[in-house]
Amino acid sequence: MIANVALVGAICFVASSGAADVQTGVSIRSAPVVAPMRMMPTRNAFRMQPRNLRANAEASLELKGYIPYPDTTGKELTKLPPIQEKSPYSDELKATAAAIVADGKGILACDESTKTIGKRLEQIGVPNEETYRRQWRELLFRTPKMNEAISSAILYEETLAQNAADGTPFVDIMKANNVIPGIKVDTGVRATFMDGETITDGLDGLAERAAGYYKQGARFAKWRGVLRIDPNGAPSMEAIEANARSLAHYGKICQMNGLVPIIEPEVLMDGPHTIETQAWVTEKVQAATMKALSDVNIEWEGMLLKPNMILPGTDSGTTATPEEVAKFTVEGLKRTLPAAVPGITFLSGGQSEEEATRNLNAMNKLYPNAPWKLSFSFGRALQASVLKAWDGKDENVGAAQNLFYALAKANGDAALGKFEGAHPATTGSLYEKNYVY
Repeated sequence: MIANVALVGAICFVASSGAADVQTGVSIRSAPVVAPMRMMPTRNAFRMQPRNLRANAEASLELKGYIPYPDTTGKELTKLPPIQEKSPYSDELKATAAAIVADGKGILACDESTKTIGKRLEQIGVPNEETYRRQWRELLFRTPKMNEAISSAILYEETLAQNAADGTPFVDIMKANNVIPGIKVDTGVRATFMDGETITDGLDGLAERAAGYYKQGARFAKWRGVLRIDPNGAPSMEAIEANARSLAHYGKICQMNGLVPIIEPEVLMDGPHTIETQAWVTEKVQAATMKALSDVNIEWEGMLLKPNMILPGTDSGTTATPEEVAKFTVEGLKRTLPAAVPGITFLSGGQSEEEATRNLNAMNKLYPNAPWKLSFSFGRALQASVLKAWDGKDENVGAAQNLFYALAKANGDAALGKFEGAHPATTGSLYEKNYVY
């Protein structure tokens, strides 16, 4: 019952009005047709009408297609859907996913929104203008030998269409350096359910956008679901279920349009909770996400998971060793993630650059035979020291690129369990409460 509550507010599972059904084989493939968004009742309202909730949720969403929703009223049984068709890009998806998590390589996450990158630039006294955003991204993409440890990069929409100072499209620069371009496709979060809980938006028109991004050169995508832990009961089952379903529908839509979906169900480190609580909640979130992905018939070999590492809450007053982080993180994944998924690209989540590297290194040292590659998709943990070194000055570009290469190589070594010695980072904690991209 409680998991089904989320059906009322799970999402506007979307297909554009002119898009053809996935069975037709047309170039733009969308999710099953469903009803438009409906206003969410309050949490207390759910408890006032339990008997009618199931029927109302089913009727309001007009759910059909990929996901079987059992009729729990006992009136009839719901048949298991027939075998679903694979994506027409199935082989390409598998090859791309495997390339992203190639040995000793990971992802540069530089998909910060215009607002967020503005905050970063402000820290070094640089205005948030297109020229400076382009200069910063160009510094990263033109770093010599970056592809030794960076297989791919997640871009913001502006960056995907941006050109370097000499007019060369960033996408072409990346491809020439054997770096796979990706794209952030969610459009941010909105409040729902319990105070402070959110659900991620962006399914509306995603099929058309995904097809367009593929034409622009993107080969993978990212969508972030955000959940938090607090003493009042968050995350609620409704929030877990809703974010799991949005991630699943995003994943299926992307695969049908040629993009490898990176599934990112992040449980924030904010709060006073223990590492055991973080592990417990994260495992439940990941299990719900895997179930939702199975329901939409995701092609496991053509996706990647981007989870949080398991850490004590930032206000817990405790710390964990890299070995403790590794054990809690990987053991939980062994209980939830299919071995068919080729790799896990961990987010840094506000850890310092050095902490993120050493924790990843410990995972690969302790679990050299894990069924999936254990890699990275770091944003702040690859850029903070580099941004500081650049300082917005042309004369600092070379030194900043050398530092970026060193940081990338440190994490590439960690993805093999071979990082040793001093860390090249020049910054400390990167934690930001309630962090948004």
